[in-house]
Amino acid sequence: MRIVILTNADIGLYKFRKELVEKLCKEHEVSIVLPEGDFIGPLKQLGCRFIPFEFNRRGTNPVADLGQVRRYVKILKELKPDVVLTYTIKPNVYGGMACQMTKVPYIANVTGLGTTIENGGLLSFISTSLYRIGLKGASCVFFQNKDNQKLFVDRGIVKGKTRLIPGSGVNLQTHCVEPYPDDKDGIRFLFVGRIMKDKGIGELLEAMNIIRKDDPNVTLDIVGWSDEDYSDALKKAEQDGAIRYHGLQSDVHPFYTNCHCAVLPSYHEGTANVMLEASSTGRPVITTRVPGCQETFDEGITGFGCEVKNTASLVEAMKRFLSSSHDRRKEMGLSARAKMETEYDRSIVLNAYEEEISHV
Repeated sequence: MRIVILTNADIGLYKFRKELVEKLCKEHEVSIVLPEGDFIGPLKQLGCRFIPFEFNRRGTNPVADLGQVRRYVKILKELKPDVVLTYTIKPNVYGGMACQMTKVPYIANVTGLGTTIENGGLLSFISTSLYRIGLKGASCVFFQNKDNQKLFVDRGIVKGKTRLIPGSGVNLQTHCVEPYPDDKDGIRFLFVGRIMKDKGIGELLEAMNIIRKDDPNVTLDIVGWSDEDYSDALKKAEQDGAIRYHGLQSDVHPFYTNCHCAVLPSYHEGTANVMLEASSTGRPVITTRVPGCQETFDEGITGFGCEVKNTASLVEAMKRFLSSSHDRRKEMGLSARAKMETEYDRSIVLNAYEEEISHV
């Protein structure tokens, strides 16, 4: 069987879907269509063919977007796949359109609603209308949380088969449970993700300023690339000793191992992979009570929740963690690991794809 994967970035495909790509490559002829990046080499080593496909994943130029459909159509006509797998908004929408035009079965994965849909207004209307067209012919649409699934079904954005999966799941071996660190040198929080407003980076930096007034031994490690320009804010926070900014890292597991708690005050997620990885490593988490984040923790058992876009609420959650004993923090981390083993094992996602591909 010939399988084509359409997505917007190599890092997400490799970090969160490596096992799926690897499994498919062993059994099928797989081509990946996406922009150039640092993880293309490792993906090709898994056995797949790489087709370079550049586009502005955050652009809103309709002419450029229509051009993306035409380019997808050309590639699909050349590759003649038996099934196409699509991820993220533009590949879901424009890849879906191209699949319909070339009469190729496709399986879409809604990895999150994205800023334009979340913020409402004209752009939200346009985005949902495009999604309605793009998903119209999908054999199955995977959703990573039940709220997104319900919204798409209730609004009639998707009318065919839908299926709920636990995000991308987590590799329990890659992110194995690690001994909980002592706190003799202070408490280390960790943020892993794109540096951008919608990940709550602004609120997190503000919260750290407030926290450190009472306890200067609390620090924050930040790992990830800048999707928006926060260079001045990061530089000042680093000069003040509040944070250590490590940029994009190929291996984040050592950072989970070193931290006492992972924090993600995100505005929206499909499923927060960072929370899954940290939990799998045996670390408590703090995140927002929004779809895609709220499912990844159990309040007071594996972590603490806070209100979205609310610095005071984030500070309160962080202080609740700081006021917990070392033994309780350790116990929360172990409970987090147990939750991942039961609910978020990546094999659940692999099995779901295997079933849907066999149906196609």
